[in-house]
Amino acid sequence: MIEAIVEKLLAMKLYGMAEGVREQMNSSAYRDLSFEERFGFLADKEKLYRENRQIKTLLTHARFRHPNACFEDIDFRTRRGLNKGTMLKFIQNEWIRSHQNIIIIGPTGAGKTFLACALGNSAIRQGMRTLYVRLPRLAQELRIARADGSFGKLLERIQRMRLLIIDDWGINLFTDAERRDILEIVEDRHGVRSTIITSQFPIDTWHDIIGDPTLADAICDRVIHNAHKIILTPGEESMRKIHSGLT
Repeated sequence: MIEAIVEKLLAMKLYGMAEGVREQMNSSAYRDLSFEERFGFLADKEKLYRENRQIKTLLTHARFRHPNACFEDIDFRTRRGLNKGTMLKFIQNEWIRSHQNIIIIGPTGAGKTFLACALGNSAIRQGMRTLYVRLPRLAQELRIARADGSFGKLLERIQRMRLLIIDDWGINLFTDAERRDILEIVEDRHGVRSTIITSQFPIDTWHDIIGDPTLADAICDRVIHNAHKIILTPGEESMRKIHSGLT
């Protein structure tokens, strides 16, 4: 009888409840509970299963450089200008609900990408669709999309992301096509979605990196004016070196 019930639950894709039924049958801890209490545990089991499955799916689609990055693993001991209280506030994700941005500036090896991925993981834990991409790769994907006619679909996909993380901003000078494509993206997201940008270059150099003064003004206005800034200073050692164990 129990196996028949489990089979029906699996057929209805109630995998969490099926696991919960087996757990209750194999444990004496549930025997003295009422029907309502036992059924409540089954409902909780199904809910937890679905939440975990959603998080796993979101993480896969996010394509994080550091998929396991999280607040608990951020190193606040190394002196690099990182404030723990500020990060605690950011992982509450209120800035995302308010459609604000975060800009992380710092030298190579300061841990910009790890911080961005940790914030992205925090968003995913609350069910927010997130995408990580390096700007050179994003520019390449946009060029391909324009060539094969899927440009509009790609823009729609990016716009649906509650949080977009653009890493390595400014590592190459913008081409004219890239300027216009990035403007399309930030325009779509302005005031309705949130973006994290990481860069080695100070914000006051972005106009020169973007190139065209008019488009640079438009892009920077949409990204910077409602953005929180995290400015990392050179630490005693590269965070990349520390985490690799080569200290």
